[in-house]
Amino acid sequence: MGIQTSLDALHTADRLIDAMRLADDLAFEAGRTGGVRTIRILAAAIASDDQLTAIAATHALAEVIDEQVDGILSALLSSERGFLREHAASALGSRLPRPDTVGRLIGLVSGGGFGGMVAQRTLEQWSPQVPDLVAVGLEGALLGVREPAARYRLVETLGLVRGRVATRPLLAIAADAAEEERVRVAAVAALGQRRGHRSIAGVVEQLAVGDGFLAQAARMALVDLAAGSDQNGRPDDGRDDEPRERETGGLTVAQLFLHADIDAGLTQAGSGDNGGIATLLVRLGDELVTGDTVDRVLTLSRGSVAGALDSVAAIAGSDTGHLYGRIPLLSDPVPSAEAWPLRVAARRGIRRILRASGGVDMLHLRMADVGSLAAADVARELDIPVVFTVAPDPHAVIQSLDLAGSLTRWNFGDLDEREHFWFRSRLVQELAADAAHTVLFPRPNLETDMRELVGIDVTAHPERHTIVPEGIDLEVVDRAVAEARSHAAGDAPSAALVELRGLVEALPEERRGLPLIVSVGRFHRVKGMATIVFAWASSDLKDRANLLLIGGNLDQPSPDEREQLGLMDLVVASADRAAAGLLLPGHQPNDTVARWVAAARFGLPGLSAAQGVYVCGSLKEEFGIALLEAMGSGLLVVAPNGGGPATYVRDGDTGFLTRTWDAALLHDAMLSALDAAAREDSDERADRSRATVEDSFTIQAMARSLSEVYGDVHDDEVVLHDWSLATR
Repeated sequence: MGIQTSLDALHTADRLIDAMRLADDLAFEAGRTGGVRTIRILAAAIASDDQLTAIAATHALAEVIDEQVDGILSALLSSERGFLREHAASALGSRLPRPDTVGRLIGLVSGGGFGGMVAQRTLEQWSPQVPDLVAVGLEGALLGVREPAARYRLVETLGLVRGRVATRPLLAIAADAAEEERVRVAAVAALGQRRGHRSIAGVVEQLAVGDGFLAQAARMALVDLAAGSDQNGRPDDGRDDEPRERETGGLTVAQLFLHADIDAGLTQAGSGDNGGIATLLVRLGDELVTGDTVDRVLTLSRGSVAGALDSVAAIAGSDTGHLYGRIPLLSDPVPSAEAWPLRVAARRGIRRILRASGGVDMLHLRMADVGSLAAADVARELDIPVVFTVAPDPHAVIQSLDLAGSLTRWNFGDLDEREHFWFRSRLVQELAADAAHTVLFPRPNLETDMRELVGIDVTAHPERHTIVPEGIDLEVVDRAVAEARSHAAGDAPSAALVELRGLVEALPEERRGLPLIVSVGRFHRVKGMATIVFAWASSDLKDRANLLLIGGNLDQPSPDEREQLGLMDLVVASADRAAAGLLLPGHQPNDTVARWVAAARFGLPGLSAAQGVYVCGSLKEEFGIALLEAMGSGLLVVAPNGGGPATYVRDGDTGFLTRTWDAALLHDAMLSALDAAAREDSDERADRSRATVEDSFTIQAMARSLSEVYGDVHDDEVVLHDWSLATR
C-alpha cells in the first residue's frame, strides 16, 4: 500500500474505530518500508493536531529499524502532550535499550499514573538485557526523590530488575527505619520474590514481628519466599516445594475482578466499581460448584494484606467449594481507570493465590483492565490456560462517543489519557489471541460487530468461540416479587420494604402516589446516571414519576461518583432532591435492591403507585444483569439499542430500546414506557418479561454452558500436554 497511502487512509477514516484498526496497517507498512522518508512522514504525523493519527504514527514509528527512531521516541518522553509521552513509553518496549531513554523512563515512573505504569513495563522488559543500567539509574533517581509515593514507585520498579544488583539496595531500604513505611513495604514485597540470597529471609523475618502494615507485608513476603519463586515472581525450576496434589477429580476455575470488594453477601454492590460483575461472579461461582465438572471456584478481588494471608490459608486448605481470594494492592481503593499503576502488586497477589491453591485448571478473564493484564502474565508463567470473555469494550464506548460528537480525532489523545482507549483496545485483542477459548455475549450483529469494532473474525475458527448469555438467580427475584406483591395486597412490609417506605415518606405530600422510575448501577459516566436525571428532571417526566437511583458510595464518593453527583446537582440541587422527587439512597445489598425493584412494579400502599418502570442509561451495556433482574420482576424496561439488551428486550413489548446517550431520545423512551405501563390491566406482559429470563438467562443456564466450555478446554489441554511429552 505504501506508507503515505496507509497514513492517508487512517487520516480520512469516517469512524474513529476504523482509524484505530487502520493503525495496524500503518505499523505494518512502516516496518516493511522503513527508510528516511518513512521516518520523516511519520514524524510529521506525530507533530500534527490530529491526535489519533499522532498516536498511530508513534506506534508505527517503533516498527522502523533505525537508530534515528530511538532518538525521536526518546524525545517524545519529554513531550508537552501527555498522551504522546504515554504512547512513546509503551512503544519503546519493542526497541533496544538506550542509556538516555532509561533516565527519561525512570522520570515517568517517578511521576506515576498510567504513563508511569507503561514506562515501568518497558523498563521491566529491558532489565534482563541491561540490569545494571536500569538498577543504577533507579538508585540514582532515589537519591534525588523524597516524595514517598514517588519513592514507592521507584523501589517497586527496582524490585523488577533481575540479578543481585538490585538485591543490596532493596535490603538496605527494607531495613532503614528512617525510610517512610510504604517505601519499605515496596522493598519488602520485592524481596519476597527473591530466593538464594542468605540475607533476605533473616531481614524479612525480623520485620515480620509486630502488627503494623510493614510487619503484615513482611509476613506476606515470607509466604512468597516459602512458595518458591525467582526474583521476578516466576517459578523457580530448582525448588523442592511443588504445589500439593489435589484430592478431587473436578476442575478448579479462577475468576477475578480486582476493582471490587466481593463477598458472598454482596454487601458492597453498587459502590464504586462494585457493579453487576461482582453480583455475577458470586452467583456464578456458587452455581458452578453444584455441577459435575467444577469442584472449586476461586473468586479473586481486592483486599487487605491481613485478608490476603487469611485467604491463602483458606484456599490452601480446601479442594472444593466457592472460595474468595484477596489480592492486596498495597494502596487505597481507586477507580478502575486509575488502577493501572497497581499492576505489580496485582500480579504478585494473583500468583500467590494461584500457587496456594495447589493447582488451577483454568483462569477466566472478563475485561481489559489491570487485573486481566496482571493475571495474563501469571497465567503464562504458571502455564494456566485462559478463557477470555470478549466484548467490544472500550470499542462500543468509542463508537457511542464518536456518534455523539464528544470524541473526535482532534481530542482523542486528551481523552485517551484518562480512559486509555488505545491500550485497552489492544489488550482485548492480545487477550483474545492468546486465550485457549473465548466466550462471547449475544449481540444482534455479533459477527459484524466483532469484526468491525474489535477486529476479530469469529468465523475463522468457530471452535474457539462459544456464545454464553449472562444469567441471574431467579429465586432471589421471585422472593422479592412475592414480598412486594404481598405488601401491595395489604400485608406488613418486609425489612427491606420498610427502608424503601422510609425513603418515599421523606418526599413532599404532593409527590406521594406517583410511580417510581428506578435504575440500579454504579455512578459512572458509562452508566449514564446523570443523563437519566437530566432526561427526567428537565421535562414533564418529573411530574409523572419519582426517580430512584440505587448505587454509589455517597459517604465517600470516588472521583467518578463525584463527577456524576456533580452533574446531577446541576440539574437538581442536592438540597432540592426531595422536593423534586429524586431519591439517592446510595448502594444497597443485592437482596435489598431486588425487593426495591419489585416494589416499583407493585407500588407501596399510601406512598407509591404501581406500574413503575426500569431505566438503563448506559452508553453501552454488554449484557445487563440489573436489566435482566428488572425484567424478571416483571417491570417494563428502557435499554440501550445495542449490545446484549437488544437481543432480549422486545422493543415496544417488554421494553423500549433507544440511543441512551441522547438525553432527548432517552426521555422519549422513558415517557413511552410510563405510558405503556399505565395502560396495562393484567400480568400478561410481565409474565412474558419473566419468561424471557427464565427461558434463556438464568445463572443455572450460564453455569451449565460455561462448565461445558471449561471441560472442553481442560480436555484439549490434556491432549496437548500428552502430545508435548510424546514429542520430547
